[in-house]
Amino acid sequence: MSTKRKPMSEINVVPYIDVMLVLLVIFMATAPLLTQGVLVDLPEAPSEPITDTEQDPLVVSIREDGAIFVNLGIQDANDPGTRVTIYSLEDQAGKIMRARPEVPVYVKADHRLDYGAVVSVMTVLQRTGAKSVGLITDPPSVIES
Repeated sequence: MSTKRKPMSEINVVPYIDVMLVLLVIFMATAPLLTQGVLVDLPEAPSEPITDTEQDPLVVSIREDGAIFVNLGIQDANDPGTRVTIYSLEDQAGKIMRARPEVPVYVKADHRLDYGAVVSVMTVLQRTGAKSVGLITDPPSVIES
């Protein structure tokens, strides 16, 4: 008596689900670490998001205490960029502008910072040859009634 076995027509998806859950945990753990730059409390304003076509922008960050950092492109989240003074900013940004005249330039300043400090940084950036200087803001919080 020979018993014939039917071929199995089901796919075992349990290993695939396990792999997907592991990937989900990895992405959830690493996503907060991918933020870049100096911790700055940005002002909230409705504005258009920065497009993905702009490669390696020059980002000048200004903390609440007035410390200035220059960051070119996407770098390690633990590396805030190069700390500069208002006097050496022109030299640092000038080197970048001479090498890449079309680089997009953005200022990321703390909202508690004095307006004059932001204007002086923007003036220095324009002296280095920046065609336009953008301001980075956070999107406004939506308050539900």
